[in-house]
Amino acid sequence: MLRKFLASVFLMFFPAVTSFAAHPLVTDDTGTQGKGKFQLEVNSEFTYEKETEAGVTKKETGTQVATALSYGVTDNVDVVLGMPNQWKKSSEDSAVTSDASGVSDMSIEVKWRFFDKEGLSFDLKPGITLPTGDENKGLGNGRASYSLNLITTKKVEPWAFHLNLKNTVNEYKLQADKDAKRRDIWHVSLASEVELIKNLRVVGNVGVERNQGKTKRTHPAFILGGVIYSIAENFDIDLGIKRGLNKPAIDYSILAGITLRF
Repeated sequence: MLRKFLASVFLMFFPAVTSFAAHPLVTDDTGTQGKGKFQLEVNSEFTYEKETEAGVTKKETGTQVATALSYGVTDNVDVVLGMPNQWKKSSEDSAVTSDASGVSDMSIEVKWRFFDKEGLSFDLKPGITLPTGDENKGLGNGRASYSLNLITTKKVEPWAFHLNLKNTVNEYKLQADKDAKRRDIWHVSLASEVELIKNLRVVGNVGVERNQGKTKRTHPAFILGGVIYSIAENFDIDLGIKRGLNKPAIDYSILAGITLRF
């Protein structure tokens, strides 16, 4: 009964249809859940950014807890519903300049694996982000955004490699955002994983994304390392550390999550 109910909720959004990246990876893989199966992910990220300009020290801290529920419509097609919550705080020389929290923009994505042969597979993953977050608090865009991700996975036992080529089109409600931010944001990232010992995978990730600022020419890049441990066949926990490789990138993030398949 639970599966039928959840499936009907998904089909309200898409009449025929993902799974997020294997956390803590940012780069997605081509794996799907399988027909009639679910995956529940609860992922958290804690970020820290600090810089000094013209003698003023600016600091930003943030926390995001994202819940994602995936459903396998067929063996090679998934649909996923994601709902993030954010807490953001900024300060200048210890004086708080902003402090916001709440629901961010909800996402709905479809993942279709259209090729799978001899360890090489390709997915297309279109998505839409709905304006459920408060744009006045910096928790959302105020309008829907759209994305398309081309995902590639190559398996060479015991390794697996993943490549993402993604583009997102953001629509903004506030005029200040329209003036300051780019609409089209591309993303390129590469990840690898290997089972070091039974039930323990070590993962690595690098990537770069177009800077949202219209006047910015340096694009934020990152490197990430982490582990995924399978407590049981259908239950994983993970931990990762993400570091910025240049000034526009967030200094560092700590990521942790759990994944349950049923």
